[in-house]
Amino acid sequence: MSNASAPILEMHHVGKAFAGNPVLRDINLSVHPGEIVTLIGPSGSGKTTALRCMNFLEAYDQGEVLIKGQLLGYSGNLRGKAHTDSPALIAEVRRPLAMVFQQFNLWPHMTVLENVVAPLVLGKKMPRHAAKHAAMTALNQVGMAQKASDWPVRLSGGQQQRVGIARALALEPELLLLDEPTSALDPERVEEVLDVIRSLAKQGMTMVMVTHEMAFAAHISSRLVFMADGYIVESGSPRQLFTQPESERLRIFLAPLFRRPLQPEELESL
Repeated sequence: MSNASAPILEMHHVGKAFAGNPVLRDINLSVHPGEIVTLIGPSGSGKTTALRCMNFLEAYDQGEVLIKGQLLGYSGNLRGKAHTDSPALIAEVRRPLAMVFQQFNLWPHMTVLENVVAPLVLGKKMPRHAAKHAAMTALNQVGMAQKASDWPVRLSGGQQQRVGIARALALEPELLLLDEPTSALDPERVEEVLDVIRSLAKQGMTMVMVTHEMAFAAHISSRLVFMADGYIVESGSPRQLFTQPESERLRIFLAPLFRRPLQPEELESL
């Protein structure tokens, strides 16, 4: 990853409130090609809301979100009277992004293959034969090509999530957003999904991820962003945040994870 490369995503002073209650406060974040940025923090800290504001699934109230330099969601800037852009324009600006959800969100009346094909045909207006080829390539990438004709109800949670990842990959995103991709899975199914994400990381996929899998986050991320109470409290390399936290809030958050000092070989892997 070159620091000289232009960021895919930028958030400048982003704020968001629900019913007058702030959930994001002055969020500033940039994601460059090749980075894997993981948002960590306690439940209710604003991680998922931040992720959803990145692609305007939640409309932010303050600041700016830029995708490859283009303002997402609004015309003008929010200092004046901005208006929300049309769904078509929002979709065009966020085209470089794709998202993987906690709950899979597969259509139960479609086969695995059709679940991956549909966004390509409906969203990208891709010819159906090309969409099927792209869908099978993505399913193969996550080890689910052999399940192409199955219905989602016949799949395990881990398999459904891998189809969800394939659906996102088929869109050929420049940035993949993952919202707690293992949180809805039985413990024995978590590792198969983490293996897919590890494979994507090795291939150089740019990702922003929300997860409570701390060990996984430490080993896969190029940067961790610790959030609490709607703020970004600290950000830095996994080694920096896990071994030299600057804030008391982060030390408290990490305390249950590290009841013993990290061993030298563990530090080397950070």
